[in-house]
Amino acid sequence: MATSLLLLLDDIASVLDDVGVMTKAATAKTAGVIGDDLALNAHQVAGVEPARELAVVWRVALGSLRNKAILVPAALALSWLAPWAVAPLLMLGGAYLCYEGVEKILHSMLSGAKDGHGSAAPDHAPHADLAEATSPPAVERDKIAGAVRTDFILSAEIIVITLGVVAGQSLGIQLGVLVAVALMMTVGVYGVVAGIVRLDDLGLALALRGSRGVRAIGRGILAAAPWLLRSLSVAGTVAMFLVGGGIIAHEIPAIHEITAITSALGGHGAAHEAAGHTAWWGILASKLADGLVGILAGAVAVAVVAIGTRLTGQERKTSPH
Repeated sequence: MATSLLLLLDDIASVLDDVGVMTKAATAKTAGVIGDDLALNAHQVAGVEPARELAVVWRVALGSLRNKAILVPAALALSWLAPWAVAPLLMLGGAYLCYEGVEKILHSMLSGAKDGHGSAAPDHAPHADLAEATSPPAVERDKIAGAVRTDFILSAEIIVITLGVVAGQSLGIQLGVLVAVALMMTVGVYGVVAGIVRLDDLGLALALRGSRGVRAIGRGILAAAPWLLRSLSVAGTVAMFLVGGGIIAHEIPAIHEITAITSALGGHGAAHEAAGHTAWWGILASKLADGLVGILAGAVAVAVVAIGTRLTGQERKTSPH
């Protein structure tokens, strides 16, 4: 009896050790996507009322956990039942990210054009509906929903990358690594996001107390916080193109060959990585190629949606009542 218990404990310890090793390897593989995830989510939840910032981050984090509770078993099932479906689903998610990125740029450009011409809403505009759509609760709901949708796509990519790392392992180790990566990613990303959105409070607290040096640090944080949040807006949009374009480029052989050649010319090829030489210009070239693919894919997606919407609208107008 005692011997059996010791053997069981030894097996459990061995599995946990394997899970730890594989989790470390998977985390290293997904580091780039997690960095983009951080920039995107910090950008998505920024701009809400200061008193509601942590509540919004908490609700997005809960949505992220729900996403992963769906994605982990779904990824395991797909890898077993229909492994061919993983790549197309990832590409759809990547195309959606690129679409969102182009939509944000177009919305920003159109808003700037309207502001520059001083256009105002006509007197007969539905002010009540507009006020409801732009009220703080409505804006908060939209931000949470958008952040959770974006998290779903990024989480799916991270889960699939992790599944590729543990492909040859037993089901127990695969499940353990996927759950560990999912939890670590959620706690790490949204913990940092919560710190970013409350950075101004930290700066104010430091500026009002402590020594002269501490107060100077606090004032510096207060001065830097708005610039950081603005830069996150840009970084979040760029990350959409990098992640979405990277997914599409990786899954389409012809595009993947072009980006691989670009990376190799920049010194980021497999030979350089094997030798431990990762040139920064090679990484930059690879990212630029992914970003270009993302912008093109987003533009195509926006055009397709616009044409589809117009055709659907025309069909509704011409259809008999």
